[in-house]
Amino acid sequence: MSFAASSLLRWRQSSAHNRLSARFHAHLPTTSSSIAAFSTTAPSFFQCAAVNLNRDSSKGNFNSSSTSSNPCDNDKNKKRTGSASALFASASAILTSASIASSSSSADKPKLLSTMPPAAATPNHSKVVIIGSGPAGHTAAVYLARANLNPVMFEGMMANGFAPGGQLTTTTDVENYPGFPEGIMGGEMMDKFREQSVRFGTVIHTETIGKVDLTSQPFKLWREGEENKEQPTDTANSVIIATGASAKRMHLPGEETYWQAGISACAVCDGAVPIFRNKPLAVVGGGDSAAEEAVYLTKYASHVYVLVRRDKLRASKVMAARLSNHPKVTILYNTIPVEVKGDGKLLKSIVLQDTVTKENRTMDANGLFYAIGHVPATALFKGQLDLDEDGYIKTVPGSTETNIPGVFAAGDVQDKRYRQAVTSAGTGCMAALDSERWLEEHFPDQH
Repeated sequence: MSFAASSLLRWRQSSAHNRLSARFHAHLPTTSSSIAAFSTTAPSFFQCAAVNLNRDSSKGNFNSSSTSSNPCDNDKNKKRTGSASALFASASAILTSASIASSSSSADKPKLLSTMPPAAATPNHSKVVIIGSGPAGHTAAVYLARANLNPVMFEGMMANGFAPGGQLTTTTDVENYPGFPEGIMGGEMMDKFREQSVRFGTVIHTETIGKVDLTSQPFKLWREGEENKEQPTDTANSVIIATGASAKRMHLPGEETYWQAGISACAVCDGAVPIFRNKPLAVVGGGDSAAEEAVYLTKYASHVYVLVRRDKLRASKVMAARLSNHPKVTILYNTIPVEVKGDGKLLKSIVLQDTVTKENRTMDANGLFYAIGHVPATALFKGQLDLDEDGYIKTVPGSTETNIPGVFAAGDVQDKRYRQAVTSAGTGCMAALDSERWLEEHFPDQH
């Protein structure tokens, strides 16, 4: 057997290169002209690749009798061919290109090229990345992981002012989520969401995403603290945004002490909690949301006071009439809260100020509910995704699709009407299914 033949045989037998060798022999007729050209200018090209590969694999311990006339030891050929790794990389590129070209008919080529993913920009490339870790994000993660799409989640450390898990981590008793008849603490519930995501294979990073580039494939992401780097820290073929929204707060003296201990931003979430039952409660705001929350709280409160900064409501006529005519509601116009007080554990009273006279007075109240709006966590996506006038991500009705193909939005970041854990989970499921179908259509070879 000739030197070249024996060398190529050993190369073929190397388990690390079986696939490349098979492609080479399968498409030899297609690439013969290329090989002939290389043979004319550098006759030892493939021989050196084979010999150096064997030398590398055996850490220099090869049979000297097989290399007594080794052309790779010739200085001229060393300069001509370079290192074995460079030769092998070049050969791999040639053979892979030949394999793709010859294995596809001319009719199939456009489809192949249109669905073939571009090279990953970073080693941290994923099929799908989830930004956010509330009910929407974790529900999406469970569905994607079960579909073997290996999702990667960035849950964020104090992103949008919340610990990983989102707004629910600040909630005491969650009594309106199916499956928990005795209720469950918000933080404990999100721990269970996380455990389920991890169980099915979701990779979770606590870091926050600080910058994104959604203008081209693959989508590029930078972790917080590395936004100024030229190269992204992560890339993905599809992105699900579940960054949520946070309630606007007033930052009153005493607010931090009694947040979720008498002060809340969600009457539907917390109104039925025992500390509010048969107690006087107050709602801040003059729009439809404030009116809706006040009427809802009448189911549990002894009385509800609505604190309106102006001399009239901004709510619709229907909601304003409903609020004004309710026997358990009193509207206090030109009134704002300026301080909250309690016993150190629970809220007991609110200091009110007349916006006209600037006089203060104290009112007994065991609950204060903010209904002054929410702020969606979408600053990261401004200028790339279509947002509505309030900053929420616009999605195609009936889906979670955004204006950028492959990017989906779920949860409170695109829902300013319902803002419930269970509805967020539902849209998380939708986003996962939308993403899975999109990946199957555009990246079938990776699905």
